[in-house]
Amino acid sequence: MSVSPELILQAYRVGVFPMAESRDDPDIFWVDPKFRGIIPLDGFHISRSLARILRQDRFEITIDRDFAGVMRGCAGRSETWINAEIHRVYGALHASGHAHSLEVWHDGRLVGGVYGVAVGGAFCGESMFSEMRDASKVALAWLVDHLRRAGFVLFDTQFVTPHLSSLGGQEISRARYQSLLKAALPLQTRFSDTKLASSGQEVVQRNTQTS
Repeated sequence: MSVSPELILQAYRVGVFPMAESRDDPDIFWVDPKFRGIIPLDGFHISRSLARILRQDRFEITIDRDFAGVMRGCAGRSETWINAEIHRVYGALHASGHAHSLEVWHDGRLVGGVYGVAVGGAFCGESMFSEMRDASKVALAWLVDHLRRAGFVLFDTQFVTPHLSSLGGQEISRARYQSLLKAALPLQTRFSDTKLASSGQEVVQRNTQTS
């Protein structure tokens, strides 16, 4: 099944998103969970250990430098819902400025990252990966800080895992999600035009002030 980037964006605007059964399945299906995962942008939890890691600035953080690499990293596990069609259409969304990635680098190597789609003031996180300890937590801390400053009000994680829950992730009803999405859609945001924080210390300090 081939879908257009425009259809994908329209799906996000009404609260559904695509997945595939596996990397080898050519088809996609639409998902509208009864309960939705979000990370409140004023409720991200930076533990003492994560704050210490952020202050060390062991990683280099970038945005939209290697979107394809982040997608490959996310699909590089034994089982994945990211098939060839997902790769194709999200690549097109990135080229048109609707899909974005945040990358985590260590010694010049991509070791983690997250990608998603921006619709109005909602950032719909699709997937993330980590090939080095703490890289995924660092990615989310920087991403939440970036989304706040870029004017976003909703960070959709689709589902809540124990990992996301430890960082402030919450599960809300479909009706509550639809209400938050409706309020977010008319907003104008600046993902690509907003500069990243200058340091991990800045991320920690700003999170302390807003959470």
